[in-house]
Amino acid sequence: MAATTALPADKRAQQGGLLFLASLLVFFLTGIVSFALYASWRETAFIQAEKLPLSFAWSTLCLVFVSGLLHWGVFSVRRERCREALVLLIASLIGAVAFLVIQGVAMWHVAGGYATAGLEAGLAGMMLVLALLHALHVIGGVAALVIVTARLARGQYDHERHWGISFTALYWHFLDVVWIAMLFAFWYTSGGFAS
Repeated sequence: MAATTALPADKRAQQGGLLFLASLLVFFLTGIVSFALYASWRETAFIQAEKLPLSFAWSTLCLVFVSGLLHWGVFSVRRERCREALVLLIASLIGAVAFLVIQGVAMWHVAGGYATAGLEAGLAGMMLVLALLHALHVIGGVAALVIVTARLARGQYDHERHWGISFTALYWHFLDVVWIAMLFAFWYTSGGFAS
């Protein structure tokens, strides 16, 4: 079979994966827009006086780093450099765990900082729920990384068959875009980042 012809099972997996990402996009866009509307309708300016933890920015760098490594990993697999791709996927796993740890610290600071906010506790709660939902999807991305890393180590991917790694990279790119949109909404409705 030619390298340019997708196998039927691969085609179904691609369609299912893209449908999954489309449904997640609707889910997260609804949450971000709801947060932004709720924040804009608040009459008190307390939330604007509160600063976001700088760890939110650091976690963003981790997320972009993981996405970049995965993009490079897909490139490597397509060129039959599977050993290089394996190193990149392992580095991606380390970066993903670092994101989760830093994100946990950031959420802890938000919860502590806004706990006494009174009327604005609802807005802080929405911020925490959105960040937590994103973190849960990152945990799903970590699970996918573990699976494709193990399969790559067993030699199950090559230049013709790499949909698992490609979709995992696409999922992480999606998580990047969603997180950056969330972070912008958080920043816009708060007093910026703490120094």
